[in-house]
Amino acid sequence: MSVFGKLFGAGGGKAGKGGPTPQEAIQRLRDTEEMLSKKQEFLEKKIEQELTAAKKHGTKNKRAALQALKRKKRYEKQLAQIDGTLSTIEFQREALENANTNTEVLKNMGYAAKAMKAAHDNMDIDKVDELMQDIADQQELAEEISTAISKPVGFGEEFDEDELMAELEELEQEELDKNLLEISGPETVPLPNVPSIAIPSKPTKKKEEEDEDIKELENWAGTM
Repeated sequence: MSVFGKLFGAGGGKAGKGGPTPQEAIQRLRDTEEMLSKKQEFLEKKIEQELTAAKKHGTKNKRAALQALKRKKRYEKQLAQIDGTLSTIEFQREALENANTNTEVLKNMGYAAKAMKAAHDNMDIDKVDELMQDIADQQELAEEISTAISKPVGFGEEFDEDELMAELEELEQEELDKNLLEISGPETVPLPNVPSIAIPSKPTKKKEEEDEDIKELENWAGTM
C-alpha cells in the first residue's frame, strides 16, 4: 500500500471501517457544544433564582433560605462541570478540524504530485537540453542575420572619409563667408567726378542795360 493510502485509508477518507468521517465528527461536536451552552444558560438562571429566594426568606424562614442556598451550590457545581466539558470538546473539535485540513492538504498535494509525474513522463532531460541548445543556436543565427541586414550597403561605391570631411569643411567656410558679407552690407559705389570746365556766370543786370543802349544807338544811326 502506498504512503497516501496509509494516510487516508482504503475507506475513502473514513477513520476506519464503518467509522465516521471527520466532517461528521466535527458536526456532532458542534451540536454537543450548542447543547451544553443552552444548559449553561439554564443553570445560570436557576442559580440567580435560588439566590433571590435565599435573600427573600433571609432570617424570616431560615430553613427555606438554607435549602435555596444548597440548590444554588449544586447548580454552580454542575455549571463548573459543563464549563470544563465545553473546554475539552472545543479543544477536541479544533484538533479534529486541523487534522481534517491537513488531510485535505496532503490529498491535494498527492494529486498534484501525480499530475506532475504524468506531465514529466513524456519528457527526456537529454531531449530538453537538445531542444534548448537548438533554440539558442537559432536565436544566435537570427541576431547575426539582423545585424547583417542592418548594415548600410554601398553597392560597390567606396569614398574616402578624409576627402569628404575636407569638402564639407570647405562648403561650411564658403557659407560662413557669405553670411559675413551679408552682415557687413553692400560695397560703396564710387560717385562720378565733378567736371573741370568752368560754367559761365549769368550776366548781371548792368550789362543788359548797356547792351540795350548800344542797340538803340545803332537803330537811330540807321534812320539818318
